[in-house]
Formats: sequence, structure tokens, C-alpha cells
Amino acid sequence: MLNDTYRHKGLRRQLAALLKEKGITGADVLKAIEAVPRHLFLNSSFIERAYEDIAFPIGSGQTISRPHTVAFQTELLQLKKGEKVLEVGTGSGYQTSVLIEMGVKVYSIERQKALFDTTKTFLPSIGYTSAKLFYGDGYKGLPVFAPFDKIIITAGAPSIPNDLLDQLKVGGIMIIPLGDKVQTMTLLHKTAEKKFEKVEYGEFKFVPLLEDKEWGA
Repeated sequence: MLNDTYRHKGLRRQLAALLKEKGITGADVLKAIEAVPRHLFLNSSFIERAYEDIAFPIGSGQTISRPHTVAFQTELLQLKKGEKVLEVGTGSGYQTSVLIEMGVKVYSIERQKALFDTTKTFLPSIGYTSAKLFYGDGYKGLPVFAPFDKIIITAGAPSIPNDLLDQLKVGGIMIIPLGDKVQTMTLLHKTAEKKFEKVEYGEFKFVPLLEDKEWGA
């Protein structure tokens, strides 16, 4: 049953308060976290712990990220309503839903067919109908819909894919966890067609974006 009770809503308020204590300051980000029913994205065996700040497995070797990680990446994007955002790694659709709550147009791509099939049906069933979801290799992006105002990569990447850099608007921001076993959360600000400013925001742990793939520099 897709129930979202007063208890769940109360737990989300507590989660938002916890994330604020952990340094998430954007009121719009906290409001989005408070709006998305995370327990519905989890296997029933994890539901009682849905609003703890921890990651959970979602199948296909993937995880639903910690709420703090989702909020942190979302805040770094500096989103404005109506912007066009590419999400690489749809996964369970939780981050997708947070982006929708932020009022942006979401284009999301997932390489795991089982996850893609599940999420494509699941998101509309809980009211998130606006995201455009695609099955394919995330490192190629979605050139037919480019350029994007913002790009968020939700899995660890060994290097920065050139195709994604090309699909980012000048003035746009890409958030990417860079590294092998442990990733450094990295913000790339595209200042000109082939120029980028890079800022690093500490270490996180993600599942790999693509295994056995050749990446750009």
C-alpha cells in the first residue's frame, strides 16, 4: 500500500531538521526533502528506518543515497525554478523526485534496465509525472535535449565525461562525485565553451556510475 501517514510526515520533518543541523541551509531543499515520501522508495524490510540518514540497497547493485547526500548535491546545484536539469543515474527515483519538488524540468537516464522499468512505472504512481526518463548509458548524456542548465551525477565517476561537459550550458553547473573507491564531491562551473572552474566539497561514497567503460578526460 502506498500510504503516506501523518507519522511519516512527522518523521520527514525530523529528517529535515537533522539535515539542517548537518549544514543544509537551503529552505527550498529542506522543503523538498520534507515533501518526498522516502519510505515508498524502499523495500518493505527497510521502511521502519526510511527516515534515518543512511543509504539502502535498491537492487541491481545500486543504492538509494543518504538523504544528506541527496540534499547536499541538490543544494550545490543552485537550482532556479524552470531550469532544465540532466540527472545521470535515476536509480530508485528519489533524487529525481526531490528535483521535481524544486520546480525544475528533469531529464534522467538510467543504465540498469530493471531499475529503469521499475522507476518509470513507480514515479507516476506516487504523483511524479513530469520527469522524462530514459534507458541508456549515462556517460553519453542526452545530446538531443542539450544544453542543460544543470547536470547532476548520482554515482561515482572515475573521471569527467566529455560528452556531459559538452551538454552543459555556459554558465551552468555540474555536480559529480569523482574518484574510485571514495569520491570527492566536485562542482564544475562552465565559464566559457571550453573553460571550467572546479570546486571540491569533501569525500563521499557512491556506487560506480559505469563499470568497464572508457571515459573522457
